[in-house]
Amino acid sequence: MSDDAQAQAGTAEGQGPVEISEEVARHLENKREDLFEKFEIRDEFPEAVLEEARERTEGVQAEIEDEVDEREDLRELTTWTTDPIDAQDFDDALSIEEREDEYVLWVHIADVTHYVHPDSEMWEEAVERANTVYLPGYTIHMLPPVLAETVCSLVPNEDRLAHTVEMHLDKENLGYENIEIYKSVIQSDERLTYTQAENRLEDPDAPLHEENVLVHEVADQMHEQRKEDGSLVLNPARDRAHTIIEECMLKANKAVTHELMWSRGVEAMYRVHPQPSPDEWSEALREIQDLEGVSIPGDKWDDPRKAVNATLEEAPGRQLDKIQWAVMKVMPRAKYMNDPFGGHHALNFEIYGHFTSPIRRLSDLINHWIVYQNDVPENLIELCDRASDKQKDAEQCEREYKQFLQEVGLDPAAVNNRGIEVVDDPE
Repeated sequence: MSDDAQAQAGTAEGQGPVEISEEVARHLENKREDLFEKFEIRDEFPEAVLEEARERTEGVQAEIEDEVDEREDLRELTTWTTDPIDAQDFDDALSIEEREDEYVLWVHIADVTHYVHPDSEMWEEAVERANTVYLPGYTIHMLPPVLAETVCSLVPNEDRLAHTVEMHLDKENLGYENIEIYKSVIQSDERLTYTQAENRLEDPDAPLHEENVLVHEVADQMHEQRKEDGSLVLNPARDRAHTIIEECMLKANKAVTHELMWSRGVEAMYRVHPQPSPDEWSEALREIQDLEGVSIPGDKWDDPRKAVNATLEEAPGRQLDKIQWAVMKVMPRAKYMNDPFGGHHALNFEIYGHFTSPIRRLSDLINHWIVYQNDVPENLIELCDRASDKQKDAEQCEREYKQFLQEVGLDPAAVNNRGIEVVDDPE
């Protein structure tokens, strides 16, 4: 789900599904089938893949007990998940501690590669699909949902296998003092929605209040530092819960890819985002400057990313979409590559890659495997190209489906947040 959709989801918590007639439902189904054919998106899983997934999700507790001695046992560490209210999988969890001269931040990711590995049917299928496709009210998963609903869902009060990124951060500049990546067993204490996380920040007597306050302070500092360093922030009005998750995941992704590149010197699936040409950036800034009520601060023109950040913070709300669109139009597509050369322009990171969502992105699944095995798939370049191409297909498919929803009189955001119910006589 996109960040905007997640932000809106909170406002839809109390509303029922969008009601449609059987005829409209048929039109939507036909449109999806057309799009799946056009973009070669597989909706149904082969039976062999489903069978394998079912087998791998049996006897979970016994398997975890067998694994404990081989892993870091973090079950006593205070740990929790924070997701949108309608999240279908809880694949990341946080822990944090403040020590005398450092913060320790743990990002725990469901250990998907324990169940999905190169010799498995599920791996082959994941390569075929390359990502989860999120259409409003309809999801096409990369991996069988039974995994996300059971062994790879970090639900509260259940032991789960995880891949943990433990980051020791300097209190002054939040630089990495030390990074450790290892297999673990965790137990989440609680599952929070974004709204609940906001409430925990407000209520001093609530469980996890202190942990949420601490992680927000650290995440907010990371966010401000990222902006200062020239990272592009197109959505300045983030609530605190979103800031926590976004910044902690960015920090973990960056830590893993730094470790792979600098400590191990291995190829991996790096995320490379080329920069627009100076002329393209100038064109975008001119377009922004011409908007009514919008002014780019004079001292920021030399760094377009900082110019956009500063402008978005002061611009009237009605112009935000236009400013964002002016920037998006000149941005080249980010792509997956086996070498981080070129860095990530929008984030202004020298090296970046994905690790925190192996249940829905092929890149993360493969990076988990590389971290664990210290072994790079022979066809890594081919896999990078496939992940890049399929992501482009997924985005185009989502765009065309949203357009169709509007054509039949439906609001894509409402459908996304509230789902659909077929009724005889819709209101």
